[in-house]
Amino acid sequence: MTESIRILLETLSLVDTGARTSEDIFTGASHPMPYGRIFGGQVMAQAVVAAQRTVEPDRSIHSVHGYFVRPGDVEHPITLSVERIHDGRSFSTRRVQAYQRGVPIMSMISSFQDLDEGPSSQHPMPQGLPSPDELPSSEELLAAYAGHPQARAVIARPFDIRHVEGPIYLPDPERPRHGNQHVWIRAKDRLPDDDALHRAALAYLSDYAMLEPIVRMHGAAWTTPGLKAASLDHALWWHRPVRVDEWLLLELETSSSGGGRGLGRAHIYAADGTHVATVAQEGMVRVPQEPSAS
Repeated sequence: MTESIRILLETLSLVDTGARTSEDIFTGASHPMPYGRIFGGQVMAQAVVAAQRTVEPDRSIHSVHGYFVRPGDVEHPITLSVERIHDGRSFSTRRVQAYQRGVPIMSMISSFQDLDEGPSSQHPMPQGLPSPDELPSSEELLAAYAGHPQARAVIARPFDIRHVEGPIYLPDPERPRHGNQHVWIRAKDRLPDDDALHRAALAYLSDYAMLEPIVRMHGAAWTTPGLKAASLDHALWWHRPVRVDEWLLLELETSSSGGGRGLGRAHIYAADGTHVATVAQEGMVRVPQEPSAS
């Protein structure tokens, strides 16, 4: 097992403290990040795990809506409190608050459903794209910058990420400005055969590239001087079972940006074309008026 996957599994292995008020209480740790800020997808995934622990195993999570209200600190543990809002005949609803040092850093509501039969339809997967085997990995692209904290963090991710239109790690004045992109992504090692774990891991990876179409549209890159970006809210809908240790395609787009905020959306497909999930995220994206190419 790769070290990054081991750390991911440890991060998602929450501790049930045994403490009970009107809520269920869990604690978790964070994996290292440059500059000490917790990755938002990590907290979202931990909140999904906490909510799952309070629902019957045959009732699967199908949607979450969360707000990131404060930056988290990787040096401090996270406390997750789960409120059991409702358990109906087919659906359950949970609210999760993630705390550090007594104040909330994220608030999330989630819904679970029993397996149900019915007609099925889906948005079609894009055709004619290069396969992930035809594209360079982030490790290959950033090997020359491995000493930089941000590059090390990307290389250490538990997921292999491959950009069809090329990444936006570095400024490039020749890069086309368009508000859409496609990204292949897969865990770097096999994960246990646990549907709940794979759904939580999908929440984790769904925060990786959501703001990239906005940054790309404005001709900037993640290393553009003066660029500031942070997730504000995040919604995820699981349409069908998913494995994150098999290649997934993210079809990303942005429909609006302005006032220091931007909206990103993504359809997520399995390699066989199955539409497994949809994501939407609004983020703070402050781009310099004239991004520097230095």
